[in-house]
Amino acid sequence: MANKHLVDAYFRFLNLAQAVQALPSVPKLDAAEERLLEALTAAWHAGRALTVTETMALSTAGAPATVHRKLTRLKEQGLVTLDETAADLRTKSVVPTRKALAYFEQLAACLEEAKKK
Repeated sequence: MANKHLVDAYFRFLNLAQAVQALPSVPKLDAAEERLLEALTAAWHAGRALTVTETMALSTAGAPATVHRKLTRLKEQGLVTLDETAADLRTKSVVPTRKALAYFEQLAACLEEAKKK
C-alpha cells in the first residue's frame, strides 16, 4: 500500500474520535444528527448561517420532517440556536453554539494527534 501512513493516520483519527464521542460530556448523536450538525457548522464556518427553511431543504439530512425533528433535538441538546436578529423577523438562522464548536475543536485535536505518529 503506497500511502499506508495516511491510512494509518485516518484509522488513528477514527479511534480517537470514537473515544471523544464516548465521553459523558459529549452529546450522543445519531448519524443524521451528526450530518446535520456538520452541514450547519460548515456553512456557518464558511461565513453563511443557514435559515431554518434552507436547513429543512438539506437533502443529505433526510426528508423535511426528519430534518425538523433532528434540528429540534440539536437545539434541545444545546448544539444549535436560532438567531432572530435578521432584518426580516420571520427569518431565523440556525447557528452552532459554543458547545458545538467545542465538540468540533475536540475532533480537530484528534486529527492533529493522529497526524503526529
